[in-house]
Amino acid sequence: MQNRILTSRLAQRATVALGTAALPALSFAQGLPQLENPTRGTGNGIMETIRNYGYDIIMLVALLVVASMFIGVCYHAYGTYAEIHTGRKTWGQFGLTVAIGAVLLVIGIWLLTEATGIL
Repeated sequence: MQNRILTSRLAQRATVALGTAALPALSFAQGLPQLENPTRGTGNGIMETIRNYGYDIIMLVALLVVASMFIGVCYHAYGTYAEIHTGRKTWGQFGLTVAIGAVLLVIGIWLLTEATGIL
């Protein structure tokens, strides 16, 4: 009989100790923002919601691809601009580099827009 009382008291103390330890974690989480719904909405079930979050992730990756293309075009144009001052390139070559880079950016953005539209 006494073992039962000791066991139940031990269980009560363990519960109180775990509850007390968890209180700071709950108070720290109060300042965090709520999770936003995907841009296509939550959907009718968990699978559709996960699919909608996947669409948002793919859109973010497409944005990163376009940003890296833009940085690549800028880097190449800057290299061409630097070579103008050493006499190895001309202003016409610089203009051609910028024009072709702009066309490639437009084509890349168009292709990624078409690809994400399929999803």
